[in-house]
Amino acid sequence: MTAASAPSTPTRSPRRRRSFEASDLTRIAVFAALIAVLGLPGPIPLFGGAVPITAQTLGVMLAGAVLGPWRGAASIATVQVLVAVGLPILSGGRGGLGVFVGPTAGYFIGWLVGAIVIGLIARAGSTRPRWWRTAIAGVVGGIGVIYLFGIPVQSLVTGLGLGETALSSLVFLPGDLVKVVVTVVVVQALWRAYPRAFGEVAPSAARGAGARERSGTTPGGHDPGPRGEARV
Repeated sequence: MTAASAPSTPTRSPRRRRSFEASDLTRIAVFAALIAVLGLPGPIPLFGGAVPITAQTLGVMLAGAVLGPWRGAASIATVQVLVAVGLPILSGGRGGLGVFVGPTAGYFIGWLVGAIVIGLIARAGSTRPRWWRTAIAGVVGGIGVIYLFGIPVQSLVTGLGLGETALSSLVFLPGDLVKVVVTVVVVQALWRAYPRAFGEVAPSAARGAGARERSGTTPGGHDPGPRGEARV
């Protein structure tokens, strides 16, 4: 093989790879900051319970749905590390290692697993977020998984029975369902306005979808017919 016919070595890949990593870190930091900001309104105690209502689980749902399972989990882990070193970024100005042994410890730890489950469900099978998949992800990961971690720990710390603790936790359910609805609305709006927030595969998927809409064809190249839209 001559020197002229030797395959050229790509030179832009390392630079592109670094930009992706920088973008990931930026998005992780943004969502960690969002979760901290959602703690500023403060907790809303219910009936003198040990676990108050906060808006920060909305940030957990958004992190998992937008960033995906692993980047979403990284944003939650960032918040947890900052709390562990003493930053008062949880609702009510709480921070420090005491958070990890209090009544809310299980819910706080469950954020990490919840974000992973949310991301796995919301981003499964499609780069484009579907509203129904985001809703299921919010209910399963943002409510079910977090409750699964939080209720047993709350029961252990407070000394209440597991059944009694689970029953008392039902007061959080309406508010958490509202957060799921908000998550669905925000995710759909963000995808339309700025799909790059969803990661490196989202822009190409959005451009492809836009091109198909302009050309009036389906992904297979066929005319969708009089309805003007292919079934998905």
